[in-house]
Order: sequence, then C-alpha cells, then structure tokens
Amino acid sequence: MDEPEFLFELWVCRWAERAWPPTGERDDDTAVLVARQLGVQSRRWDTLVIECDADALAARAVFGDERLDSDLLHVVRHAPATYTYYRNALPDPGYPWRYVREAVHAAADRDLVETRRGQGNRVELRRRYRYPDWVNRIVAVENKPDLTASAARALSDQLERDVALGLADEVWVATRAAGDGVEPALYERLPVEAGILAVDGEQCSSSASESSSRPVGEERVDTAWNATALAVDEPGTRITERPDGGDYDASAARFEYADPEWKAEKRRAIAERAYERGWRSFLDTMRPDCRAFEIRDPDVPLPYCTAKERHVTAAECRGSCPSFGPEPPAWRRKGWPVDGGPGKGFQRVLNRQRDRRR
Repeated sequence: MDEPEFLFELWVCRWAERAWPPTGERDDDTAVLVARQLGVQSRRWDTLVIECDADALAARAVFGDERLDSDLLHVVRHAPATYTYYRNALPDPGYPWRYVREAVHAAADRDLVETRRGQGNRVELRRRYRYPDWVNRIVAVENKPDLTASAARALSDQLERDVALGLADEVWVATRAAGDGVEPALYERLPVEAGILAVDGEQCSSSASESSSRPVGEERVDTAWNATALAVDEPGTRITERPDGGDYDASAARFEYADPEWKAEKRRAIAERAYERGWRSFLDTMRPDCRAFEIRDPDVPLPYCTAKERHVTAAECRGSCPSFGPEPPAWRRKGWPVDGGPGKGFQRVLNRQRDRRR
C-alpha cells in the first residue's frame, strides 16, 4: 500500500469512528467499532465499521480484550447455565468432538467457562457469562483516494462479489472529492448497491494536520451515493470464477451458495477480530522504537518519519530501513518508564484510545 492510500485509509477510519453513520445521527444506544484490513480468506476489506448495541458491547468486555475464534465462540455461545456433559450441551460441530474438547479446555484456561470431571470422568462445563449478541451491523468500506474510471472498473468486480455474497450489511467506496463531488463516470462503473463517500482531499494528505485551515476533527465527508442494505440473513452467492468477457469467451460463471448459518458464523468471527485489533493496531507492524519515528498529534495518529521528513507506511517503517536507528538508552531514563522510551509511549496512547472505544 503506497503512502497516499495508507494515510487516506487512516483518515477514513478516524472519521468513521467519530461521525458514522454518514447519513443521519448515531443513536445513543449504538456504539461504533472501526477496524482495518480484515475479512475472510477470499476477501479483505480496507475498513470495517461495526455498529454495536452499546450495552451488549459493554457486556462483551468480560470475555477479555483478545478475540474469540470460531471454536471458542462455539463453546461460549452454547455453554449451559448448569454443569452438563459437553457433548450433550453443545451442538454437533460437524467435525470430530476431540477438537471441541480442546476448545472447552482452552475456554476454561481463559476463564470463559467453568469445567469439572463428572460421572465416568466426563468433561462437564457451565458458562460463567452469557455471550451477548453485540453486533447490529457490519459495514465494509473500500478506500480508493485516486479512483479513476479504469480503477473503478477493476474495483467493480470485487464489489459485485461483495453484493452477491451479502456478508456485510452495506458496501461503500470512499474516494477523494473531485471539485463538488466525484467523477460522474464512477456512478456507471460501480454496482448500484455500493455507496460512495466523497472525502475532502485537503484533509486526507500528508500535511493535512499541519497545513489545513479546517480545525482537526471537522473533516468533510459527503454521501455522493447511498448504499443499499444487503440481505445478510438470506443465502448469498459466492462467485468462484467469472469469464473474462472477451469476444471469444462464452464460458459460464461458476458460483456456490453460502447459507445464512455460515454467513452468521463468519460475521461473528469478523466482529471478534475487529474487537481485538481496532484500526490503531498499525503500530504492531511498524518500528515505533526507531529514533526517527513520531506521532505528532495523537488525535490524528499518522506515523511520521523525521529522517524521510514525511509520513510513512508499514512497508517502509521496518528494521531493514536504511534510516532505522534504535532509541538511545538515555531516552529511556528521562521520565519514561523503564520498559521503553517514546515508542512505547506512542503505543500506550493508541492502546488507551482503542480501549476507550471498546
């Protein structure tokens, strides 16, 4: 991912966290979680907006900050209120029960359920907490700051697959505003079900936080085209192969159906990963312990390199960078905790911001 797209993506994540939904007001009983670069095996979205029930999201906190994978979800969602043999308590998983038993022990190790040995040395379990239904909607956003007509044509194939599968409740494309809106040609090339967000190009630039005349937190994002709600509770169509569409290509597309149960399971797993990671986790793949690394404004957490004199991406900010230099030991003795210098401080600030959103 190049610099403009990476920074644009962070700006969109920050705006969505503060101002979602793009149309109307956010209800008082609705909370929003934002994550980036998440999806399923065959598809990864740039930005995910999870609309949550605020009370249920607070109840989710008792299960810890780490995600619950599909195996753990199978256990905690169906764990009974009283001790019961795990094979009688949990639905048939469709795979060998020994793997379920391992998941039960893993859940007990994380204090998600309680276990004991019952009659015949059988493993029995009961729940400690009821797993809440905390996800209301999942919205996928593709970030393309410089979306030309040719790029929109290439993106339309991905969006058509998203619409056919119906794994997300809505699909949007965020792009820089051109003049008073977006290029008219984009309306013709993108699926009609996909919404279009026109983002102020002045704000989403490398020097936005320093040179923009608009106050921080007042980015302008207009809805150029409203998204259509997709049928997430109905069977979806997973397109596995499409013809090239040439003059001599008469082959048929290949597809398979995705049942609502599979979609619901994937949506829960995606939401759990979003809960764990958020969108500020980009520091996990960078080197904030470099002496040239800075986050100049925690309110606009864009990674900046003083050696390159510009914002940088995760692909650039690595230990192999020619400009990389570890923090001097003296930096860790001037008021910083003994476990690190300014780099650790940046991580703590962003982690606290992520925890507040959860």
